[in-house]
Amino acid sequence: MVIVVLLLLAPIAVVIYFYPEKILCVDSGPVTADVIVVLGGGLHERPERAAELFHQRAAPRIIISGAGDDEINYYILRQKDVPAGDIEVESNSMTTRENAEFTLKLLRAEHVHRVILVTSWYHSRRALKTFEHFAPDLEFYSRPAYFAFDRADWDQRGNGRRMRLEFLKLPGYWLRYGVNPF
Repeated sequence: MVIVVLLLLAPIAVVIYFYPEKILCVDSGPVTADVIVVLGGGLHERPERAAELFHQRAAPRIIISGAGDDEINYYILRQKDVPAGDIEVESNSMTTRENAEFTLKLLRAEHVHRVILVTSWYHSRRALKTFEHFAPDLEFYSRPAYFAFDRADWDQRGNGRRMRLEFLKLPGYWLRYGVNPF
């Protein structure tokens, strides 16, 4: 019985080790929406990606979600020529679940229907699934930042550790909040 379980888990372990991006990264491709939501965290690649999408006219405005990174993300967006009037800040959330909880209040109050989520590539699956779980009535798209996407950059940029944590957080969010990662 133990051998059968190990044989079933071995391919999963191989994929997780050699191809974590195949599991963790979700990119919806070119889309348009009512708003871009940039989540706090990462190494400032997230607001840069949000500004890029804004200038491509993917959405007419941006909401920054996340305490701690909100000021620097606002500054980066302004440095990237995003007008102050097109930026809104939610500065209370500390986790991905709270990003969804607090940002969804803003989205619903503003009658938003289509949302582009911007986060790091290794965080994109959990972020997308969390927002979809807490707001199944809205449409969410993932357009992640690909900073340190190449395997050679993972350890140098700290992504190795971040990816290992994501593989723990995916089932953790499923067990704790019911967020199905699939």
